[in-house]
Amino acid sequence: MLRRRGEHFEIIANGTFLMDTSDGRSERLLVDAALAALPEESRTGAAVLVGGLGVGFSLAHAAADPRWGRIVVAEREGAIIDWHREGPLASVSGRALADPRTVILHTDLVTHLGTSSDTYDALCLDIDNGPDWTVTEDNETLYSAEGLAACAARLNPGGVLAVWSAQPSADFEDSLRNAGFSGVRTEEIPVARGVPDVVHLGIRPW
Repeated sequence: MLRRRGEHFEIIANGTFLMDTSDGRSERLLVDAALAALPEESRTGAAVLVGGLGVGFSLAHAAADPRWGRIVVAEREGAIIDWHREGPLASVSGRALADPRTVILHTDLVTHLGTSSDTYDALCLDIDNGPDWTVTEDNETLYSAEGLAACAARLNPGGVLAVWSAQPSADFEDSLRNAGFSGVRTEEIPVARGVPDVVHLGIRPW
């Protein structure tokens, strides 16, 4: 469901608030932190997979940076894609959708990770509230050992996995290390109330 609240829009899934257009700092951090974690020589022309179109902040931010060479977005909800192509969220993402580097895949992210042979320099994943609180039960697979192995398989050596979460998760950091990712760390974005939004980062070793 897309709901308007004042001048902003909210996406609601299964009756639970997911995101809105009021801020976007953590969605932009998701993209910036992934790019910054790449080796300097790999940052120009890098390919990124954005998991979840959402309100479009991550896509728009990636498209505003000329260093990304290919921007692929996996979104399983056709309604969300339509809100961006023909609806009120076009004001956020219209320019990014028109960018020749952008490709929108109407597909489930977990399925795409497990079945595609494409590889990327960065995976920027934001498909739920994070590893400790999933709104959609199927999304739990992404944060499992199997899901993280699929992420690693889609990354080029030295590539970066960046995962958005509504709260820090020490257990997920351990899961990233157990899956073979190096340089595991968490970047925080303070919010008005409660625990900060975070981006969990890990690098696929060479």
